[in-house]
Amino acid sequence: MPYKEKEIEKRYYTIGEVADDLGVATSLIRFWETEFDIISPKKNRKGNRQFTQDDIKKIKLIYHLVKVKGYTLHGARDFIKNDVNAAMDRIDMIESLKNIKSFLMKLRDDLQRN
Repeated sequence: MPYKEKEIEKRYYTIGEVADDLGVATSLIRFWETEFDIISPKKNRKGNRQFTQDDIKKIKLIYHLVKVKGYTLHGARDFIKNDVNAAMDRIDMIESLKNIKSFLMKLRDDLQRN
């Protein structure tokens, strides 16, 4: 059985990495940090934000509610306040479906080439 390397996962991500991943400006993430108390990244000695995977999931939830679903900031806050666990589960499901779609599209492309 061939050895398969395990992908190394970072513990902390910079605000720039998070912004690039979502395709938004870093200023928007800083703004959401002030508007939503569920976002609270650690800061290093220099004061730079260090986002964990959990922080990123929460930011993706806010992104989905505000940018995709069209919620107002107040509406998104209420939605999160009422049932943050259900909202986080919904984001996990969306991410899983996106990964499956990406895998299937790659598989289709590979099959068409052969």
